[in-house]
Amino acid sequence: MRSATFMVTLAGAALLAAAFPGEVCAQATRPRASLPAADTLASRRPDSAAVVVRGDTLGFLYGALGPFSVEERAAGMAERIRNLRYDGVDTARVRIVKEDGRVEVWAGDVVVGTVTGQDAVGRGASLDAAGMAMAAMVRSGLRAPLLTRNIRDLLLGLLKTALATLVLYWLLRLMARWYPRLYRRIRGIQESKLRDVRFQGLVLVSGERIQAVLLSAVRLSRLLVTALVVFVYGVLVFSFFPPTRIVARRIVALTWEPTRVALLAVIGYLPNLFYIAVIGVLTYYVLRVVHLVFNALESGAIRLPGFYSDWAQPTFQIFRVLALAFAVILIWPYLPNSNSTAFRGVAAFLGLLVTFGSAGAVSNVVGGVVMIYMRPFKVGDRVKISDTVGDVVQRGMLVTRLRTPKNVEITIPNSMVLGSHIVNYSATAQDGGIILHTAVTIGYATPWREVHEAMKEAARRTEGVLSEPEPFVLQTALGDYAVTYELNAHTDQPARMLALYSSLHENLQDALAEAGIEILSPAYHSLRDGNASTIPAPHTPRGSWARAFRVQDVKGEDPAQG
Repeated sequence: MRSATFMVTLAGAALLAAAFPGEVCAQATRPRASLPAADTLASRRPDSAAVVVRGDTLGFLYGALGPFSVEERAAGMAERIRNLRYDGVDTARVRIVKEDGRVEVWAGDVVVGTVTGQDAVGRGASLDAAGMAMAAMVRSGLRAPLLTRNIRDLLLGLLKTALATLVLYWLLRLMARWYPRLYRRIRGIQESKLRDVRFQGLVLVSGERIQAVLLSAVRLSRLLVTALVVFVYGVLVFSFFPPTRIVARRIVALTWEPTRVALLAVIGYLPNLFYIAVIGVLTYYVLRVVHLVFNALESGAIRLPGFYSDWAQPTFQIFRVLALAFAVILIWPYLPNSNSTAFRGVAAFLGLLVTFGSAGAVSNVVGGVVMIYMRPFKVGDRVKISDTVGDVVQRGMLVTRLRTPKNVEITIPNSMVLGSHIVNYSATAQDGGIILHTAVTIGYATPWREVHEAMKEAARRTEGVLSEPEPFVLQTALGDYAVTYELNAHTDQPARMLALYSSLHENLQDALAEAGIEILSPAYHSLRDGNASTIPAPHTPRGSWARAFRVQDVKGEDPAQG
């Protein structure tokens, strides 16, 4: 019976040893057969504790240190040795440091343990000798094999990995089911709860905009949560297996250190960041409100005396540039390293580039701003700039674009437009009509009153010519052989000027021919007997022959027939 009990106890001890072969623990006693003679004596002391790493006893510590008991000292030293092994610290980096009467054992940048006077007394040696013994313990722990010595750690790691994979699967599946429901919920509450943010009659933030911001925030949170879950899963899987635990620790260190530095920098920069955020938010909403006001001015919902509707958008653009420049000036002192020499040098260099590279652009912008408030023309007007005639299709801050009657688009810099003479046919047409004028030369033999009447009749026949004011004729020159008559007629269709001129010329030819008036323009030389006429049929006068030169007697008979 006793032998059976002993065998069960032995089997239980073996199972416990197999289940926890790599645990780091501190223990006060150890079987005498596995300890050196000196340590066996020391282990009997009530104030001693063994430093055990992966089942191997490296040595003993004696006595407490401050608030830490001897057991806590041994467990902490064992934990630090294990971490150093996972970090791959070499035994060559173990050293003894003496400072202020204390003896410490360092491994790299980590204090592994402190030698106390009780440690020296417990070992029956000097303080320096106890420090050398502790350093030997640390080197022995670092030289121990890192890989597990049985298959239990591998199986346990695989089991933990399977459980972690199952948890990851269910988390991802839960997010795939929960987030679409949240998207639909946000879209569904738009009409009922997401109302526009208004200031009197102005809409500052619409419900659709609030919905879009909420959806974007939820999508971003899903991306961040997914990335965090996958990262934690990967680190856990690496930490489940002793050979790859060092990889997990390195990943955590490489990830956490930049994150910690960034978080500390952000926390330290929070006051300045708060000022920048306040200035940015105020600038944004001021621009939104001002934009709404200028839109109302443009549409006519708000009227200001002396302020034209086409000034609204250009004035807002100027205001926006000035507001953004003012905001940048306010934000500048709160930017990181804004007072550094490098930052100032880069800013000065960029300023020089803008100054020397945009001289022509600045002159064009100034010209565009001046023309906005001069209002020489607007989009759609038929104008003449220098020698170019066309319809204005675009009026920008830098250039003005015209489309000629031949459907050719011409781009003119605003500085050139400002320096040229401008004729606005459309504006003139709205103030009583633009005058079409054309001239013909008629011989002195034709009574001028008949010429005036025939030319006015031609103007009245032309479609697009206004009856009021009435067309009029001016005699602009008395030449050597003919009189120059100029016909003037009003029209309110400047875009059809070329077509109107063509129609007017056609009607002039018909009206003068019907009145029996010859057009001697610019000069007409003919050798004839005075009877033939240049008036085309069917308006050729009677008694006019189209044959060659003839001579008649005084009785008016034709010698060729006699």
